Amino acid sequence: METGRGDEYLLHLILTPEGVADPAPWYRLLRDEVPVFRSSNGVVFLSRYDDCRALLRDNRFGNGGGENDSGGSMLAAADSDEIRAFRRDMRRRRREGDSRSLLFMDPPDHTRLRGLVNRAFTPRRIEDMRASIVTLAEECFDELAERGGGDAIDILGFLPVNVIGELVGVPRADWAHFRTLVTRGVATLEPGATLPELESARDAFEEMWTYFRALVAERRRRPAEDLISALLEVEERGDRLSENELISITILLFSAGMETTQNLIGNGLGALFAHPAEQRRLWDHPELVASAVEEMLRWDSPVQLDGRQALVDADIAGEPIAAGGSVVTLLGAANRDPAHFVDPDVFDIGRDEGPPLSFGSGIHYCLGANLARAEGQETFAGLVRRFSSVEQAGELVQRGRMTLRGYREVPVTVTPR
Repeated sequence: METGRGDEYLLHLILTPEGVADPAPWYRLLRDEVPVFRSSNGVVFLSRYDDCRALLRDNRFGNGGGENDSGGSMLAAADSDEIRAFRRDMRRRRREGDSRSLLFMDPPDHTRLRGLVNRAFTPRRIEDMRASIVTLAEECFDELAERGGGDAIDILGFLPVNVIGELVGVPRADWAHFRTLVTRGVATLEPGATLPELESARDAFEEMWTYFRALVAERRRRPAEDLISALLEVEERGDRLSENELISITILLFSAGMETTQNLIGNGLGALFAHPAEQRRLWDHPELVASAVEEMLRWDSPVQLDGRQALVDADIAGEPIAAGGSVVTLLGAANRDPAHFVDPDVFDIGRDEGPPLSFGSGIHYCLGANLARAEGQETFAGLVRRFSSVEQAGELVQRGRMTLRGYREVPVTVTPR
């Protein structure tokens, strides 16, 4: 198949081990040579900050048109006929079962549902959770201290599972099992996912759906101090969430709240280990924790790309897009754009140039952004407070995923203060 430079760079970026291991050089080539290009399968790709932000904030483009799983649709030519058929069947089953995710909705459905959820998922509620986040984080730090280290993904990566489990209302005994289910389920977002991975993801989501249907029924009988109970009570102009909407929102919050924040923690540690001077700077100046977390998000975003579909005939960055056409924003590339960030290939925990695009922008801006930031801040503040040193103790093992980028193993040794 004949491919242009854009296709060549994109294939290396997404489907080769070196591209997944270090996407920055390929992002640079795309930004410099083909910042706006139409791939051989008709999808338009953007890699500059301003173009990506403009698309994400443009209401002529939406998420719901084809429920096209941002990763899965990108390189349809790279998928087998069997995998494409499987993805289509998953989308059909979601539609027929009335179980669409908020991720794949547009106004007016998105506006109604997000408005209802926002009433129970406010910044004030997240700030009220900080004490709980600190308590749950201390349990992780205690384990690290007792063992003298270990796999930070296994230990610290459990914090977002604990936090979202407590927030949503999943009993503590079930938290560990959900971690495995979510990791399996998010494979649907990955370009290049194998058929066994997609089948495992489908089974994981079906298990989560069954679990949360029973938990919602329990909360109807016996409300508790958790998000499910709050969502059962929330009202706006007399409107309420249907049971399927409530279950879908709960699964989304659990999945997004766990996987992305776990990646933030792991990627942040990886960035500090690769830049020991900045790690020493953070330990010497813990007041930089908030800006350090923003820089970790920019440097190696837990979410590397996001997709939109044109709701009407439109154009973006000078490229015409027919109604129904797909556009993908390469968020990882946008976060390294020298037109927006000074010296973007320098990791600087004191950087103050506005937020990266790691949580998106516009009406689909990540609902859990404030929670993820709070967890990241309390994790790294706690590491500085509890340990005089946190050092890499072996090879960092990546997950090999592109859309949700992170590590599978981050071995560390720690020295308690």
